[in-house]
Amino acid sequence: MGLVARWRSRMAGVNPYVLDVPLALFSAGVSVWAVLNDDRAWPWWVYAMALCTALPLPWRRRAPLTVAALSGLASVPVSVVAHSVMPQIPVYAVLTIYTVADRARDWQRGLLLVVLVVSNILGTHSVNGAFFSLLLTVGTFVFGSLVRELRRLALVESERAREAGRRAASDAARAVAEERARIAREMHDILAHAVSLMVITAEAGPLVVHSSPERAVKAFDTIADSGRDAMVQLRRVLGVLKEEGAAPELAPQPRLAELAALAERVRGAGLRVELDLGTFDGPLPADVEAAAYRIVQEALTNTVKHSGASGVSVRVVRAGEELEVVVCDDGHGVRPSADRAVSDWSGGRGLVGIRERAAACGGRAEAGPGPEGRGFLVSARLPVGAAGLAERVGG
Repeated sequence: MGLVARWRSRMAGVNPYVLDVPLALFSAGVSVWAVLNDDRAWPWWVYAMALCTALPLPWRRRAPLTVAALSGLASVPVSVVAHSVMPQIPVYAVLTIYTVADRARDWQRGLLLVVLVVSNILGTHSVNGAFFSLLLTVGTFVFGSLVRELRRLALVESERAREAGRRAASDAARAVAEERARIAREMHDILAHAVSLMVITAEAGPLVVHSSPERAVKAFDTIADSGRDAMVQLRRVLGVLKEEGAAPELAPQPRLAELAALAERVRGAGLRVELDLGTFDGPLPADVEAAAYRIVQEALTNTVKHSGASGVSVRVVRAGEELEVVVCDDGHGVRPSADRAVSDWSGGRGLVGIRERAAACGGRAEAGPGPEGRGFLVSARLPVGAAGLAERVGG
């Protein structure tokens, strides 16, 4: 099949008449030569009919059945009147039968096959002659049908390969889009948190630089720590964009143990942070720990930037087969609405990122007004047991 496909691809750009005209001349030469080599002297019209069997051949690809009919009609008077001058292998018949079997419509192919069988049985003078004629004509028809089927299979394989290529390109584009979204989410979480702490701490610094130098020094330390932490995390995220073959400079994914340092940096910005980090029996999945860390980080960033809160509580504990993450502040929150539940609160890009991170782990997240409409609440439940692992793998 591959050989046929390669041959056809090379011949696709060749004008068909370049091949068919020489074949017609060869067929005419064979037919005339058979008349010349006969023992009897035949009139001119026999030579003319022998030539006419080959005249339609250059158009055999455009009108297979018509060309076969014209060549066959031209051969009838020669076969009836001067049967002895018929070539042993009529080239025109082989070419036209092959072309019809290969290129014609199904009903045309069936009609030709019936005509071939009937004419060869009734038109020959002996059993051996009929057998040879059937073997030649029907065999040619079978060969043309085989080539037709090989072409069809080659087209199916070609279309399948194109579909596979389109599917691979689509999968690659989807993977690129997902990776871009992941990098954008990571960049947002890292920069929003670090820059928010640095800006708020820097704004508070001048207010205490004279009255409380110790607090001013602590504010500058918080700015420096936030900047260094952002650089480390950005180096990890941007490491995936390095050229192929470059040595990776990747830090590990953030873990729950790092929440204490995160809470300390937020305290440096003047916000009271209460951290309740539960104890866990054995390690948690790395993606769950990273997601929980980023959810807390984003929630604290929103608290620092938007809530006007004086304190925030962070609770990360295991509840059965799930990791429960709750961040609640005492700020002004949002105006409560009777027709909007906490789970329906859309929020901005950061809250969308929180929901996406939870969903990526097979969990869920909610954000909105706190209890009794006071403050703002972010909660997430991330599966950590066997069922959660199966859900993440299946997703």
